[in-house]
Amino acid sequence: MNTEVRRILIVDDSPNDVLLAIKTLKKNNLANEIDVAKDGEEALDYLYKRGKYDGRENVNPAVIVMDIKMPKVNGIEVLKDIRSNPEFKLIPVIMLTSSGEQKDLVESYKLGANAYVVKPVDIAQFMEAIKVLGQFWAVINQPPL
Repeated sequence: MNTEVRRILIVDDSPNDVLLAIKTLKKNNLANEIDVAKDGEEALDYLYKRGKYDGRENVNPAVIVMDIKMPKVNGIEVLKDIRSNPEFKLIPVIMLTSSGEQKDLVESYKLGANAYVVKPVDIAQFMEAIKVLGQFWAVINQPPL
């Protein structure tokens, strides 16, 4: 098993959730690089290396952890774009969202999400969920090269 930790892209418009996620991942040594996009539009700019990401290192993240309810472009629309592009199609995408709506869950899986996790309200539970997700998707899981 390869235990090398890899790049994670967090896409979330909640600064508090992003800070907690980064703190948890770093505390548990679960990512060499953590990149953050504050909404779906910025996530697409990141992936397509445009705008402020023009010239970004040519390395895709090992996993994308993404909220659904965001301004500009929501997580479902970003997921649809990711799965339609051969360059990004195999990147694992985890929907980490406050939405427990069945329609969001079903749509996420139909579009190719690898996991759907409802954000726990409790801070300790949220941090534990991030830790478990990071351990599996950024360390244990073996994506294709």
